[in-house]
Amino acid sequence: MTKTISAGMSARRTAIIGGLMVATGPLSLTLYAPALPTIVDDLNTTDAAGKLTLTVYFAAFALGQLICGPLSDRYGRRSVGIAFFAIYVLGSLVAAFAPSLEVLFLGRFIQGFGVSAGVALSRAMVRDQFVGAEAIRILTMVNLILTVTPAVAPTLGSVILLFGSWHQMFVVMAGFGLAIVAMLGTNARETLPVAARIPFSPRVIFSNYRALLSAPDFVFPALLLALAFSGFHSFTALLPFILIDDMGLTPFQFAMAMLVQTASFISGNLIASALAARMGGQRIITLALALLALGGLGFVVLPMLFPHSVMALMVPVGVWMVGLAFIGPSATATAMAGFGSMAGAAGALTGFFQVGGGFAGSLAAGTLFHDAQTALTIMMPLSALVAIGLTWIDRSRVRKSAT
Repeated sequence: MTKTISAGMSARRTAIIGGLMVATGPLSLTLYAPALPTIVDDLNTTDAAGKLTLTVYFAAFALGQLICGPLSDRYGRRSVGIAFFAIYVLGSLVAAFAPSLEVLFLGRFIQGFGVSAGVALSRAMVRDQFVGAEAIRILTMVNLILTVTPAVAPTLGSVILLFGSWHQMFVVMAGFGLAIVAMLGTNARETLPVAARIPFSPRVIFSNYRALLSAPDFVFPALLLALAFSGFHSFTALLPFILIDDMGLTPFQFAMAMLVQTASFISGNLIASALAARMGGQRIITLALALLALGGLGFVVLPMLFPHSVMALMVPVGVWMVGLAFIGPSATATAMAGFGSMAGAAGALTGFFQVGGGFAGSLAAGTLFHDAQTALTIMMPLSALVAIGLTWIDRSRVRKSAT
């Protein structure tokens, strides 16, 4: 059932503003992905340390949402968004002028904390106004806008690297953050009425999070998000080292290969948007799990059949991204559906699970395996298998409670 809750902003404006806010997160990943090997060389460090710049970012991203969400429940989405994206700009500038790995870690941490507002607030803004199939449709529109950034960012990053240094990539990120601040200040409307706001206090925050974490209807779809995005961020951290270091691609060739990922995500979102009006979120999630299983298997089989083939890696990446496009909006809408009175906290906690999955995936990819290819062939099918098992347990629980 579709229901519109308020008319603070139109569906289109909500999707555009939410999509641009969320896009800042992948911009901060994909713009400098082609430069990771260069950063390792310039700072005289190791591949593992280079991958940890992703891990630090994810850790701050995940933790920042737990603060951002409750703040927005108290002070509104718009003002909190402006404050957090200003923090993101500061972190980008720190990273831009980083003379050492330690300062780069600091800049990435500040960036991750500030950009956490994108996921948490975009979801809260949708939940403030829409539920049901309409919410899924708008979240899918957000994802469509989101795909523009990873489509352009790796190519832009490789061009910057050709004519400048990786430091300038972070200046570009700072400029994007300033644009978001300006957009929120001039074009966004507040979606949370003053009467609906709740106090910002440790007792209320812990009470809300405890209620969410004790509700299976929230926890199971949130865990599914974590697993799906864990796989995504695992290969995000690993592919630059496999394709550039091991296979010898140039940064520009790497960016061209990553267009497979972007095209697949765009296609998946277009299909998911059409399916949202015809079938429920649970059926879409079932299709997504089948795609994750197929993609996970592909990461194991195709590189064995076609060693040293770029497409042997990018085909399973594409399949995984279509599945991810299916899972994201449906699992998010399902998790938040029953928690409109604490939409900021619910949006933050779904984001925490999603980005926490990315943190765990990138950390495991960078530290638990002796090489990137081994990490890829173990982690991807494992993530898919656990996601399928988790969904089976959840649906068994729902069937038992209904009888």
